[in-house]
Amino acid sequence: MSSRTAPPWPLVALFTAGYLAAYLLPTTVGRLDSGLPLSATEAGSIGSALLLSSAFAGFLLAAHVHRIGPRRLARAGLLLAAVGYGTAALSHSIPVVVAGAVAGGFGSGTATTVAATGIAAQRDPHRASTLGLLSVSALAGAVYLTVPHLGPGHGLPLAAIALTALLVWPATGRLTAFAPTTTAPLGTGETGRLPHLRSGLVLAAGILCWSLAQNSLWGVSGRIGLTQAHLTEVTVGAVFAIALGAGLLGVIGAGVLGPRLGRALPIGAGTALIAGCIALSASATGLGTFAAGEIAWNTLYPIVLSYLIGLAASLDQRGRWAVLVGSASSLGTAAGPLIGSVLSARAGFPAMGAILAAGLLAITLPLTAVALHTGGRPLLPGAVRRRWGYPLLEELGGGTPAAVVAASTGTPSGPVPPVGAPEQPVVEIRLDGPARTAQQTYDTAGPRQTTATPGPGTH
Repeated sequence: MSSRTAPPWPLVALFTAGYLAAYLLPTTVGRLDSGLPLSATEAGSIGSALLLSSAFAGFLLAAHVHRIGPRRLARAGLLLAAVGYGTAALSHSIPVVVAGAVAGGFGSGTATTVAATGIAAQRDPHRASTLGLLSVSALAGAVYLTVPHLGPGHGLPLAAIALTALLVWPATGRLTAFAPTTTAPLGTGETGRLPHLRSGLVLAAGILCWSLAQNSLWGVSGRIGLTQAHLTEVTVGAVFAIALGAGLLGVIGAGVLGPRLGRALPIGAGTALIAGCIALSASATGLGTFAAGEIAWNTLYPIVLSYLIGLAASLDQRGRWAVLVGSASSLGTAAGPLIGSVLSARAGFPAMGAILAAGLLAITLPLTAVALHTGGRPLLPGAVRRRWGYPLLEELGGGTPAAVVAASTGTPSGPVPPVGAPEQPVVEIRLDGPARTAQQTYDTAGPRQTTATPGPGTH
């Protein structure tokens, strides 16, 4: 059964196992700080190393999923995650903990790479990505509610990630080779150049900065609640669980909304709102402002992320841009804990929040532009379009934009019809060749030969 008709649950499970480490980052870094002889910056550096290893796995394996096979690669990643995180959870030696976290991060990145490639091959990648975000948010919320009641120590969050990897293992038996939903355009084969190159590069750079800002705050959110808002670990864990529960509602809403508003509005407006939530959360001095900032932020974050994942998947149905953009996101996620720790140590939490919010606002425009350009709204009048508002081809061989070709070949210019408007019918104009002289017109008078006129059934 191909990935086009198989249910996405194996991919959702794999997505959950791959993304869980990033979702548990605050409690992982916080417990490394409190459970081992590490400073806050050193603990943040271990979290960054974990996520950097995950990003490296994505960049390394992006073009090899189809060749190696998704089932084999997914199982190798889950096994490495279970062994790495399990070793780090059981050991109190800092070098062993670091090595286990890095190995586990590579396993998580491998699982995420396979999941992203499979999601890109689905008929509805946005639906599959929202299901994955729904699953990982629910699981992370359960962990945040449970871990504070199981005792101290750095190993509990790491053990939860390792156990998830083991539980997801049976689901890999239903993974098969991923087939794109449509035939790829000429020159976009797995060994050919990437389609939508400029849009993909802008999206990758933008999502790197986007994830950097998110996880710079997420990596120190636990410390903001404990030290600046003066809350207990149980209260902070409850706030995180409620925030992730609100994120579930956000993901459900994104799934219900689907493509009705396009991608540009959710990405642009959502990122601007997230910037305000980050500034509010970083300046919190009590339970009210801390909870309000975290809950609002976690409600919006998965919504925007689901549209970014869907946008990356739409750029290349072989999943290469989905993996590369996801790996760029992991790079930003990896640098987040370290950047957040350094900024908060030198400038304080409120100033850190203001800097991160300003950075998010700066990248809102390029992310929105990519969503507009690749989401069915051509930049020039008379651009070539196909059904559902997506461009037929972004580029024709040699890099000539299709919009320019259409405009320069006599296509009438004027207002671009809105997405969803009825398509103009294609009228076939038949061009007659040069008139031929009928020889029989100048023939001699008299009866015609019957053999000169073909009758029915003769050829």
